Amino acid sequence: MPTPEFPQDAKRAVALQRQLAGLVQLTPLARLPELVAGVDCAIAPGGEEIVGVAVLMRFSTGEVVEEQVARRPLTFPYVPGLLSFREGPVLLAALAVLTQRPELLLCDGQGIAHPRRFGIASHLGVLLDLPSVGIGKSRLCGEERVVGEQRGDWEPLMDKGICIGSILRTRERVRPVYVSPGHRCDQEGARAVVLAWGRGHRLPEPVHLADRLSKRRRLAPLP
Repeated sequence: MPTPEFPQDAKRAVALQRQLAGLVQLTPLARLPELVAGVDCAIAPGGEEIVGVAVLMRFSTGEVVEEQVARRPLTFPYVPGLLSFREGPVLLAALAVLTQRPELLLCDGQGIAHPRRFGIASHLGVLLDLPSVGIGKSRLCGEERVVGEQRGDWEPLMDKGICIGSILRTRERVRPVYVSPGHRCDQEGARAVVLAWGRGHRLPEPVHLADRLSKRRRLAPLP
């Protein structure tokens, strides 16, 4: 596994993405993972700190096994395509204190559906050597297509003739999401995991809960 590195200069960050993108493995999942961690971040009031959370859930029971929260200074601006340099350090800190290792990461952000094929799900997956999937609420790159209205309907997300993800309807009459493998997962497996964890929300349950927890915890300092 590469050593975690998060340059504060955008040009160096782009160069690192191009370098690490070569380590991404798009391999099928052997099965639906049992222990899945959803991760998300929120900015604390004042904009000087960022809160990252990891919610670990068990697939067979739907129970929350563990929640961890980390808080760090916010040192990288919002730059489209460089989300992992803003959120990656605090998410790694939250994941590091989980007492059980996830079998897969679900990230609120992109996997390979990214201009350099290395979004935050790919970055975290490569650094931790874990299967990972990115679920974007908006499209970062690729061609938009109309998707059927039923849950599970999808269309390939194409970019320059290459399939980089799926435009997937996770709920009827709710906007689709942009799903792509991050690392050690393929397109079919990414869609299967997201649908399996749908459970009534637009985002997979672990990410939905991570989003809610991050918004709550950003309002209060950690103990």
